[in-house]
Amino acid sequence: METLLKKQHPMSDPKVERGAQTRTRSLLRALHSRNYRLFVAGHGISLVGTWMQQVAMSWLVYRLTGSAMLLGIVGFTSQIPSFFLAPVAGVLADRWEKRRLLLATQTLALIQAALLAIIVLTGVVHIWQIIMLSLFLGIVNAFDIPVRQSFVVQMVDSRDDLSNAIALNSSMVNGAKLIGPTIAGLLVASVGEGVCFAINSASYLAVIAAIVAMRVAPMMPRLQSQNILHELHEGVRYAFDCKPIRNILLLLALVSLLGMPYSILIPVFASEVLHGNSHTYGYLMTASGSGAFVGAFYLASRRSVLGLGMVLVRATIFFGTGIAVFAISTSFTLSMVSLVVTGFGAMTLVASSNTIIQTVVDEDKRGRVMSFFTMAFIGMMPFGSLIAGTLAGSIGAKETVLIEGICCLTGGMIFFRQLPILRKIVRPIYIDRDITHKKEI
Repeated sequence: METLLKKQHPMSDPKVERGAQTRTRSLLRALHSRNYRLFVAGHGISLVGTWMQQVAMSWLVYRLTGSAMLLGIVGFTSQIPSFFLAPVAGVLADRWEKRRLLLATQTLALIQAALLAIIVLTGVVHIWQIIMLSLFLGIVNAFDIPVRQSFVVQMVDSRDDLSNAIALNSSMVNGAKLIGPTIAGLLVASVGEGVCFAINSASYLAVIAAIVAMRVAPMMPRLQSQNILHELHEGVRYAFDCKPIRNILLLLALVSLLGMPYSILIPVFASEVLHGNSHTYGYLMTASGSGAFVGAFYLASRRSVLGLGMVLVRATIFFGTGIAVFAISTSFTLSMVSLVVTGFGAMTLVASSNTIIQTVVDEDKRGRVMSFFTMAFIGMMPFGSLIAGTLAGSIGAKETVLIEGICCLTGGMIFFRQLPILRKIVRPIYIDRDITHKKEI
């Protein structure tokens, strides 16, 4: 009888249970590092607030102005500083203690959210104030993002856990994207946007506390005989000469310029195409977050960096197809499904790019190369937001997003044609770093 029960309930088999536990430990292996656990706990809370603010900000701008153009302008001002200032931040990240830099940027972001909450809750908000505060946050993020990206390697105890940490970080970002917009949609409809900004301001306390609690080895002093411009030029030359890094950054820049800005037009689709309200907007953002969340767990479940080159190609195709279908859809259900696919593609593309670059980059160039990653990912978005807002105002939101999807599909096919060459270049680097003796990336 006991044997029969085991056959009927295979999950009761100790071997099956141990296998499931092993898979779970592998999926979450970066959490074995104390500093990374603290980061996940604190930053996870903060990210929910960040997505709440992003949704509330877009809806507030559209409610006050009804202008797709101004949605593009606000997106432009919040992201353009990354294009100009991220390279400087990368040099500083290679020179200074990254934890102190993060404490400064997170504190400034808390102040920005608090000011935004005050002007909205007191009823004195004007569009110019939103634009200026968006610009201020953009300056803060220009320093925060490359520093935080390059700090990940110091938060994990083993280099082998780096790719898992990046994937889990993406899971956390998109888990927050799944939760934050839903909460924001409910709060905006019931109590207004100001409460979302206030909650975001308070959420920064969690990540600040986590950073303070970390135990990080002191950074070895480095001679600074070269000025910032010389070190910046050195980083640019290094990234340009490394063809895999260069091609990945170019693909990411294309997608960020001509694809990612679709998100600033979602309020237009929610209101004018699907004839909904802030709830509809929240659901659409949640759909995108759901797809991204699935993509992040897919990457976290991977045991190796091998094969990520082809993952980049598939992710770009998923992303381009998703936003193209979203552009032509007039059905709420189809729009939701297409944004799930879009979110999956976007997250997988960005996280895979991050993982490959951080795997092959030289340690003394990490901060600068990650600043170029920030330029390609975040820095190109403001130009894309401006283009998307302008085109949407002249030819329509649906036509604009459809063009974006076609451009992303084209970029993915071009990268695919370069992939065999990139594999040959990366293979010796992987072998030198004891990652693999295979031919794939």
